[in-house]
Amino acid sequence: MRDGAGIVAPLLSIENVTKVFAGGVTALNGMALTLDDGDFVSLLGPSGCGKSTALRLMAGLSRPTRGRIRWRDGAEAALGVVFQEPTLAPWSTVRDNVWLPLRLRGVSRRAANPAIEESLAAVGLAGFEGAYPRELSGGMKMRVSIARAMVTRPKLLLMDEPFAALDEITRFKLNDDVLRLQQSLGCTVVFVTHSVFESVFLSTRIVVMAARPGRVVAELQVDAPPVRDEAFRTSAAYAEQCRRASEALKQAMEMGA
Repeated sequence: MRDGAGIVAPLLSIENVTKVFAGGVTALNGMALTLDDGDFVSLLGPSGCGKSTALRLMAGLSRPTRGRIRWRDGAEAALGVVFQEPTLAPWSTVRDNVWLPLRLRGVSRRAANPAIEESLAAVGLAGFEGAYPRELSGGMKMRVSIARAMVTRPKLLLMDEPFAALDEITRFKLNDDVLRLQQSLGCTVVFVTHSVFESVFLSTRIVVMAARPGRVVAELQVDAPPVRDEAFRTSAAYAEQCRRASEALKQAMEMGA
């Protein structure tokens, strides 16, 4: 959507948002953030700094105490969410777990099948449509969760530490998959992580947060090639940007303490 001057409006704007929970705990204080089309923004910070709270506010699962979250017209309906746990229904097949968002929109299984199969193929799970979650590894369950979030072709994908419990090799593979899927869909991603290395590899911008109260203390632009691969992951440029992000995170933790 463009305004009268032909400028594209932000996909989502967080405007001076504060969130205070019952008991007086301030989870977020005056957070401001703008998301544009194609952004990959990581929220990086220590536990308790409000990263997941910010994500829940963006997802509409919670409301700000003060401030507001403004969407571009119609964009709020095109939202996908991937949580830290895969949250799959154990009694349903992979196909039916991925079908769920479309089913809630009234789309029949038959009509949804092409989109389901496309999403599963995109995450490397073609042929596993009839499997049950108990038959899958942790990494495969997370792939199902990502396929479920992608099946509606969202404009904004919110990911809350989805790979935190996985081994490093699986995590690297899923990082690659997420970047490839973002490019194919052209969506915007907000990714919560504790990992400096993951945030630099994935992001166009890193938002560094401090705790008590949760707030944004720095925003770093990531300079990376159009295709991020193993060559980038082992480059001097990547190491230098990890150093900068690590220093910003250290300062944030000192501020929180």
